[in-house]
Amino acid sequence: MIGVIAGDVIGSVHEHALTKSTDFPLFDPRCRFTDDTVLTVATAYAILSGTPYDAAYRDFGRQYPNAGYGGSFYEWLLTEEPRPYNSWGNGSAMRVAPVGLAFRNVDDVLNEAERSAAVTHDHQEGIKGAQATALAVFMARTGASKDDIREDLAQRFLQPPPDRRADST
Repeated sequence: MIGVIAGDVIGSVHEHALTKSTDFPLFDPRCRFTDDTVLTVATAYAILSGTPYDAAYRDFGRQYPNAGYGGSFYEWLLTEEPRPYNSWGNGSAMRVAPVGLAFRNVDDVLNEAERSAAVTHDHQEGIKGAQATALAVFMARTGASKDDIREDLAQRFLQPPPDRRADST
């Protein structure tokens, strides 16, 4: 969690910039936490307290309304009866790290990552992004090598390339 939040804060000044250098101060005076930190903490809170993910995301999001949410999420945040909005963006993956830290086996991590994503990002790609991120965190936490993590995620989540021979007829 510390690494996720530190990365968010450090990267906040570079998010919409064209930074090409790796030579920059870690903590620029303009650094701040963003929506990714707010919703990561909300995910951890939901897991620890048993609060439904949608309620935690709305409670935390409304406490920090200017954290930089995307337009669709911000609209969801303010809606009286929010529904998933078929997003396949990366928001569900950006907030899911606590799932990889909290659960004890692959099936539970994948199922819980889907639950955390589906309240907003119910498109299959949004769910897969959350699952892949949570699984990578889980595998790293349990001692898997980078190569093993890469191989497992590719096998589970990457679509095989189309067969070009079928197109040449």
